[in-house]
Amino acid sequence: MSLTDELALVVRQEETLQYTRFDEAAAWQLGAYLYDQAATESWPLVIAVRRFDRPLFFAARPGVTSDNHAWVSRKQRTVERFLRSSYRLRCQLALEGQDITQRYHLDPAQYAGCGGGFPISVKGAGVIGSVTVSGLPDRQDHQIIVDALCELLGHDRSALSLAAECPFQQ
Repeated sequence: MSLTDELALVVRQEETLQYTRFDEAAAWQLGAYLYDQAATESWPLVIAVRRFDRPLFFAARPGVTSDNHAWVSRKQRTVERFLRSSYRLRCQLALEGQDITQRYHLDPAQYAGCGGGFPISVKGAGVIGSVTVSGLPDRQDHQIIVDALCELLGHDRSALSLAAECPFQQ
């Protein structure tokens, strides 16, 4: 999959994976689902679900480091500022041949153009918060959020999954 195709899929993910309503119970359901998935797979993961004005769910699995906590904060700020997923920003910046400092003059210690932060959108209201994870490679962090939202919102996971082949050079 080309980087342009990957970006188009990420935009489709964001347009599709929207709640009709989102409250503390929905936040708990999403966070707990991600935590259970991480436990099943033995992933070291930090999980944060928040409205922009307050945290709603936070958990850390064994094996995470303080760096993972810092990455969650950076990814949350990115989603809040741009109202899109941090992986979408990574794709857009790569297509432009720039990084977050060059393009937006933002401190990379405060913002992250990498996967793992996803907007929580409510139909008719727009983006109200974010779900963020850190602990795996950033593209995988992004996909596990998409998988969880597909499951919880009743969407076909295969239609919204990133291709196995990564468009970024490893």
